[in-house]
Amino acid sequence: MAASSRPVKQARSGESAPESDEPGWTFLSNHTHVLVCLQRDPEMTLRDVAARIGITERAVQRLVADLEAAGVLERWRDGRRNRYAIHGETRLRHQLEAHRTLGELLDLLES
Repeated sequence: MAASSRPVKQARSGESAPESDEPGWTFLSNHTHVLVCLQRDPEMTLRDVAARIGITERAVQRLVADLEAAGVLERWRDGRRNRYAIHGETRLRHQLEAHRTLGELLDLLES
């Protein structure tokens, strides 16, 4: 089989390069990726979240700010670290899935 002639997407500075030749999109948004990381480890640093997702730390900071403003995520200081709590009772935002909660989605992703 011949190699794909599709150009390889270059990662921006501070981002991880794609690990495969897969399309440049995923089924879940980066907002969801942040929530998955923080559900798994509420003490994870945003730098570690960024590395896990493959985006910049600044992008993760913006996503966390969005989630806080929407009331989905709560952040507080614990000594020198931030801790995060996800409000799982929050209804999903799109009309197609508004009958489900964020907690249900995150539980599904963890199973």
